[in-house]
Amino acid sequence: RPAAGCGIEQTGAHLPTSYHIQAKGSRQLARMKGALLGMGNPILDISAVVDQSILDKYDLKLNNAILCEDKHLPIYKELEDNYSVELIAGGATQNSIRVAQWMLQIPNATSYIGCVGSDSYGETMREKCKEDGVNVQYLEDPNTATGTCAVLVSGGERSLVANLAAANNYKIDHLRQPEIFALVEKASVFYISGFFITVSPESIMTVAKHAAFTNKTFCMNLSAPFIMQVPPFKAALMEAMPYIDVLFGNETEAETFAQTEGWETKDVAQIAMKISQLPSEGGKKRRVVITQGKDPTIVAYDGKVTTYDIIVLPKEKLVDTNGAGDAYVGGYLSQLVQGKPVAACCKAGAYAANVVIQQSGCKFPRKPSGEYAAI
Repeated sequence: RPAAGCGIEQTGAHLPTSYHIQAKGSRQLARMKGALLGMGNPILDISAVVDQSILDKYDLKLNNAILCEDKHLPIYKELEDNYSVELIAGGATQNSIRVAQWMLQIPNATSYIGCVGSDSYGETMREKCKEDGVNVQYLEDPNTATGTCAVLVSGGERSLVANLAAANNYKIDHLRQPEIFALVEKASVFYISGFFITVSPESIMTVAKHAAFTNKTFCMNLSAPFIMQVPPFKAALMEAMPYIDVLFGNETEAETFAQTEGWETKDVAQIAMKISQLPSEGGKKRRVVITQGKDPTIVAYDGKVTTYDIIVLPKEKLVDTNGAGDAYVGGYLSQLVQGKPVAACCKAGAYAANVVIQQSGCKFPRKPSGEYAAI
């Protein structure tokens, strides 16, 4: 490139500063389109504040998530008949992708894949995600209803009972369609919750191997204790583990993982460290991010453990912890996809979680505030 003052005009040197700022913004928009891709179980949350009696009736525990069994099937109608319910677009991965999109404020920076029914619930979720700026590409199952999740809220804590229905019918053939796999090729960061292990491990491995081959970032979440406790699900998680660059979870899930590995420790920092050091594809270093509710988040990476504070919320402002972990992941991913350092990722995660736990369900204002408002 010629040096300044050598008599050769440098392209763009005479253009106003506003032009360069605009051009830079346009390039960022183009670069960020489809940069983050999520794949998971899209389900409609049927959320209600309940009393202890219904939790006892269905043998449910707070701060837990389970798959619906036959004995739980009446709970969805019982909630709608006896409680004031709210319908919210949900599913762990879809929540995180919606939050990341909200934080980024760049239309279609995120994409999402999953399976819904050909019904009003599926259409409601599609429209909601479109309003949020997420590019959803659902597989539609005409023979099965859209998945639902009973969200029972008590004292700001929650118990989840998921009836996957159509979400359970995602097929890898959909992922292989050229227009869908183009989303995989476009993305630079992938996020899949552990819940999707129960649906399509083959799809998970297809994306994981693509990420490894193309040197992209592949992220997963432990999601719930049963993912580790049910042997086929644990086996699928461990098959994906070498490809995972960033693994999320909470302290309960971390302790469960340790138990199923036969590790004689309940020290969350030590567990995070041991998970980070499990074998990885190509020797890449894995980052393990463990949230602990109101306590600092633990991050293990490259032989070191660091803690990052969350934003303490007065108890009277706590509305609903449902979606707090998903929101943290969404905030984290919104910075990761921009190449920000881990401290910025954790700070954004804490901010997003703090906003969401002051709402009923995984919801948020029209725009983020403070330093994230200008993004």
